[in-house]
Amino acid sequence: MAQFNLLTEPLIRMDAAGGRARASLPEALAALMRDEVGAFPALRPHQRHAWHAFLVQLGAMALRSSGGDEPPRDAGEWAALIRGLTPDWPGDEPWHMVADDIALPAFMQPPASSGDRAKDYKGVVATPDELDMLVTSKNHDLKSSVIADAGVDDWLFALIALQTMEGYPGAGNYGVSRMNGGLGNRPAFSAAPLGGTGAHIRRDIAALLAGLDAGALDDYPMREDGVGLLWAQAWDGAKAEALRPDDLHPFYIEICRRIRLTAGAGGGISALRANSKGARVDAKALNGRTGDPWTPFNVKDNKSLTLAQGGFTYKRVVEYMTPGDWRQPLLLMPTPDEERGGGDMRLVARAMVRGQGKTEGYYERVIPLKERTFRAFGRGAGADMETLGQIARQRIEQVGAAQRILSHAIQVYAARGDSGNVSPEHRRLAAPYLNRLDSIVDTRFFDDLQAEFGAGDEDARRRIRKEWLRNDANKDGVIDHARRILGDAEDELPCPAIHRYRARVNAEGLFDGRMRGGGGFAWVYADESEQGEGE
Repeated sequence: MAQFNLLTEPLIRMDAAGGRARASLPEALAALMRDEVGAFPALRPHQRHAWHAFLVQLGAMALRSSGGDEPPRDAGEWAALIRGLTPDWPGDEPWHMVADDIALPAFMQPPASSGDRAKDYKGVVATPDELDMLVTSKNHDLKSSVIADAGVDDWLFALIALQTMEGYPGAGNYGVSRMNGGLGNRPAFSAAPLGGTGAHIRRDIAALLAGLDAGALDDYPMREDGVGLLWAQAWDGAKAEALRPDDLHPFYIEICRRIRLTAGAGGGISALRANSKGARVDAKALNGRTGDPWTPFNVKDNKSLTLAQGGFTYKRVVEYMTPGDWRQPLLLMPTPDEERGGGDMRLVARAMVRGQGKTEGYYERVIPLKERTFRAFGRGAGADMETLGQIARQRIEQVGAAQRILSHAIQVYAARGDSGNVSPEHRRLAAPYLNRLDSIVDTRFFDDLQAEFGAGDEDARRRIRKEWLRNDANKDGVIDHARRILGDAEDELPCPAIHRYRARVNAEGLFDGRMRGGGGFAWVYADESEQGEGE
């Protein structure tokens, strides 16, 4: 017996224009296309990209299969499109959350070759958060087994996150193909319009279809007549059953684990796990380069990005998004319509970072993009993108110079004003203050960067850069912040009273001297010097 049909039953909670509602999958997609969905209450933050990517890939695949190109806003049309992807299953079996017959597919749950394989499923999973990505169920970031009274959509989101985002935690549990290695991750960068969640999904569906038509995925071995929904294919976990990349559709939605949900007499759901002897997709040689339209890859070593602990800092975003070693993902680049004038957009970046058997954090960053900045992405290594990258790298270098001067000054203060007595311990004491300056810069880095990039001429850009470094009016330039942080260090670090005056004078003198010197920012102070000489 099959239960909980996603295509016909209102199983997904969502906050819509009229308040809290329940919707089937087609109804949710239709509401999203109308941009009427505010949130999905059961969706946890680390599951956002898994759900977003699933809906985009499903929508784009369904439209491509039907020959359409405009995402419908009607639930009945969506139901027909989705059923078109599984014509061999007129009973909607791949869209039921629970199927008692293990030889039948269920949602994100591959069928076995025969009922005899039921003996493989030995691991009992009581709650959806225990089923979720392993790194989030080890009590490091998120407590495990806490959703005791779970809804069907709790299981839905946990299944999608596990099957499309999980790595390799140990023998018998293989990870997804769309990441570089079992300890990697599947970071996501895409451009989003200024609307809500639905506007973003609708835009990515259209952009993915446009990219396929333009040949943006031609470098990858997938083919349009390949397998798109991997859970509709039988899988007993044998290594010989692995699908090759050229067996797959460019928009394929994968699974990486053998899971079966079961329903108790009272309607509650639990799950059973089975180990595998090999990965579902044999794509190890690709190093994560599977054409995932959200993930950058390194052009030197041909590996997809694995985001490191610390997340999307301004330095990393600049590295990934500007000309250099990284190729931007398809869904970050403008569509032809956006190239012609799509207005301001947002860069949305998400990733769950995993370590050895634990999570090292979920990271999400949204960066407003002015129209000119966004359009520069579409020109690749063109003049605008080169200019944007050059400005960004110069600013990063200048922050680094300010940090080095600040560090030296703090070290001198910690050494009681004796610059010849600075030690590694003093450098260690200075480090948190450099991070403090970095965090301050990070909060406005991209707003300030785009202000300079959008300026009309070199003189205007120079004025903007100078004010960013030193702002006499508001005292909020990089150098101004560094000076305040030096004062904080002098107040907070231990220094005997008898040495404090000398330590402050020497530290501040060194700070001012180096900032004004040739190795610092002499040009920022040049006008002040000229004014003083004229007076």
